[in-house]
Amino acid sequence: MLEAVQLTVSRGEQSWVHDFRLAPGGALALTGPSGSGKTTLLEAIGGFLPVTSGDLRLDGHSLLPLPPERRPVSTLFQQHNLFEHISVAANLKLGFRNGRPDAQAWSEVLVACEHLGIADYLERMPGELSGGQRQRVALIRTVLRPQQIVLLDEPFSALDGENRRRAGEWVREMVQASGRYLIFVTHQPEDTERWADQVVDL
Repeated sequence: MLEAVQLTVSRGEQSWVHDFRLAPGGALALTGPSGSGKTTLLEAIGGFLPVTSGDLRLDGHSLLPLPPERRPVSTLFQQHNLFEHISVAANLKLGFRNGRPDAQAWSEVLVACEHLGIADYLERMPGELSGGQRQRVALIRTVLRPQQIVLLDEPFSALDGENRRRAGEWVREMVQASGRYLIFVTHQPEDTERWADQVVDL
């Protein structure tokens, strides 16, 4: 179980208090206008922003004492975080320890690339891709990492209708099958209807 207990985060003069419980395989959607604290909450869960008070617990153990690099969290921010000087394949491998996925893990990456329509671009450089293609590369790298908590900030914003549906269904299936926890930010009501077990409107 992933739990936020009176988890208070602040940015500037604004503060937000969060309470939620998410079961393994579950998905929590964060909605609300710009500036309402959605990305701030993701940053706090990932350990990039200090928490004012309260607690964040995974299976009863607080995550707050852990620095970002030790938290069981995989995050996709809106910038996509691709390295421009290496190929798409090399970017995907960076999601694994020492940049070296084993054969099974790399096979899962290739299956995902085929499913999401980017298998033909593995040897290209990120600068050669469209915004939607870049977003799918970053999405695969984030979701297929082994961390238990997956945080996605507007993960489908650059995708058209069919690619958005396919990517969303793939993410949901991967999280459910592995019993992990998904928290994602979206401005689209259809995303919450399709893929969220819970919705927090900030």
